[in-house]
Amino acid sequence: MTNKPVKVKRMDKALYEAELRRLQTDLVSMQQWVKESGARVVVIFEGRDAAGKGSAIKRVTEYLNPRSARIVALPIPTERERGQWYFQRYVEHLPSTGEIVLMDRSWYNRAGVERVMGYCTPDEYRRFLHQAPLFERMLVEDGILLIKYWFSVSDHEQEARFRSRQKDPMRRWKLSETDLLSITKWVDYSKAKDEMFVHTDIPEAPWWVIESDDKRAARLNMISHLLSIVPYEHREPPAVKIPHRPTGSDYERPPRELNRPVLDHAADVAEAAGQPKPHGQPKVPKESKESKDSKKSQESKESQESTDATA
Repeated sequence: MTNKPVKVKRMDKALYEAELRRLQTDLVSMQQWVKESGARVVVIFEGRDAAGKGSAIKRVTEYLNPRSARIVALPIPTERERGQWYFQRYVEHLPSTGEIVLMDRSWYNRAGVERVMGYCTPDEYRRFLHQAPLFERMLVEDGILLIKYWFSVSDHEQEARFRSRQKDPMRRWKLSETDLLSITKWVDYSKAKDEMFVHTDIPEAPWWVIESDDKRAARLNMISHLLSIVPYEHREPPAVKIPHRPTGSDYERPPRELNRPVLDHAADVAEAAGQPKPHGQPKVPKESKESKDSKKSQESKESQESTDATA
């Protein structure tokens, strides 16, 4: 736990975006290789709350085909799932041939939040530390490429991100009571992570640590490492030939007036800002209050006539 906040020097944005673009191009090639080779890849993202796991996953998947690259972020277990073998609910989300699965938190919840917050018993915790390496060795033995990342963030940077989320209505949902308790239980989480590493940092599936006070650098480091550890060969997406559109046709499009276009909100925003109107929705006259009242009255009358006829 640091005593004094250290201002994080962020990586230059233009440099970051250029390198991210290059790495994302390689990720597309890697996915093509996974698909063609029938490989199965599981990438686990663990770490402190607000350490940047979600934003890293977002950059990894941004240009990947979602049909074969899935994000798994499970909610709290149901009553039925609590009665199952602990790893059981994760097994059904493992990849089939040609698939990549990215786990936004994983079975390691038991060694972290469940351990610290008392959501599991001491026996369940000890059983997990014994079974997790066995479970992961079975996955690797069966041919799954299992990669585990731990995102590490300083206490001061974590609190700064919490406060940023608190002020942002679009990200405030990310702050749960359990997240906020991670501030007061910082040392407990540190001890739990250290104990977890002792038991589960195995040669077949080691932990790789990402320092994430600078999110830009963390994303580049994580993606670069992922590309270096997956034994893919460069693949170009299959060439696609766009056919010529037929010129002659007996099709006649119905009049646009028969459609129900949405209001052109983009045009209103552009007009309010003094900008040219964008090419978008056809102009839809807004209904007056009298017109709306008349329409409601007519609909009510028709509904009553239908009821009387049925009676």
